[in-house]
Amino acid sequence: MITFIIIAFVVGYLGIALEHQIKTNKAATALLLSSVLWVAYVFYAPQLGKTVEEVLNVDIIENLGDAAETLFFLLGAMTVVELIDVHGGFNIITDRIKTKKKRQLLWVICILTFFLSAVLDNLTTTIVMIMLLRKLIADKKDRWIFASMVVLSANAGGAWSPIGDVTTIMLWIRGNITTEHLVPKLFLPSLAAMAVPVAVVSFSLHGNISAPESSATKMGHPAAELITKRQRQYIFAMGIGALVFVPVFKSITHLPPFIGILFGLSLLWIYTDYLYHHMKQVDESKKARISSILNRVDTPTILFFLGILMAVSVLKLAGILGDFSSFLDRTIGDYRLITLIIGFLSSIVDNVPLVAGAIGMYDLVPIPAEGLQMLNPELLPYIQDGAFWLFLTYCAGVGGSILIIGSAAGVVAMGIEGIDFMWYFKRISWLAAIGYLSGAAIFLLEEMIF
Repeated sequence: MITFIIIAFVVGYLGIALEHQIKTNKAATALLLSSVLWVAYVFYAPQLGKTVEEVLNVDIIENLGDAAETLFFLLGAMTVVELIDVHGGFNIITDRIKTKKKRQLLWVICILTFFLSAVLDNLTTTIVMIMLLRKLIADKKDRWIFASMVVLSANAGGAWSPIGDVTTIMLWIRGNITTEHLVPKLFLPSLAAMAVPVAVVSFSLHGNISAPESSATKMGHPAAELITKRQRQYIFAMGIGALVFVPVFKSITHLPPFIGILFGLSLLWIYTDYLYHHMKQVDESKKARISSILNRVDTPTILFFLGILMAVSVLKLAGILGDFSSFLDRTIGDYRLITLIIGFLSSIVDNVPLVAGAIGMYDLVPIPAEGLQMLNPELLPYIQDGAFWLFLTYCAGVGGSILIIGSAAGVVAMGIEGIDFMWYFKRISWLAAIGYLSGAAIFLLEEMIF
């Protein structure tokens, strides 16, 4: 049965990768893959000493709950961003980006993404920045290049912040890393992972961008023309505030991020309903209530996430990921090489179970009361803020950029912009790999020096 699960996952993964060639939406393939793997797992579970009741009442419920946290956060964030967009809120930023030169614009967008993803998170930042790109760039191929660089920049920016990426949050909450060590140790490697690919791409960019006609002549949705400039600013401020509030909410309450984003969404919902309540003479079809905004949200992307997360959870429950991690430990041994490989694997398999497997494979080593001098030197990388945990944070966060389906940011960009898997693989993957290895080299060099 293990062999069947592995083969089914590989076949399903190829179906997702070759979406445009086989003319089947990746969400449909992911949902089919998830269903097949769970059917296989329910028959395999007795060999693991589990009953069908345990699978139904524990495994499915727990993993669906974990997936739902991501899905509801994504739904809330996408709705907030869409609400800002239809009311012309992003014009507040785009109107301040004056340059039309492709090279300059690429650097402005990527640097903004890099720092914004550390404050928000790489997923939310990618959504926001791609919405901005739609306001700035008309040509689809140019927008694909910029959107791909946004994915690289968002993942790199999320790696050096404790709230920038879901795997970073996992390690931070568990106490494997702390903010005061994470930020200074990973800032330069993450910056290199962003800057090197952007520098290479910028050499191939020439001339100016062409702005979309709809952006140049009007704000798009009729709702943008119904409200005043001040009301537009309120919606923009409340929307960005709702996104920024999420990590603050989580750090204060320790509740999952989706509760924070739904709280912010509810306030926006109340405000916009109040706003439109006083526009009784306006045709309802011109209003952009959140109930109508939800119809604009990319539901296939959310279903794709559901399928992928639930499929990967089977690999974890069946012990496949754990066995593979143990195999790497036995055959390779050196934590640096293992972590580099985990980074590359995170571009194929979701980085969350990979990091969870690494956390389960290696224990957090406590520091002896007598001091570090009493600790076995071989265990030093595994203490709090040890080199293994910090390097794992970098590799798992940045390595997912190598394939477009290797990170939440990439999947969102693929869904919103329709970026082709093979196009990304041919044009961007090697750039992401160069950036990934450049940052890794800087991290290892820092460890040697300091």
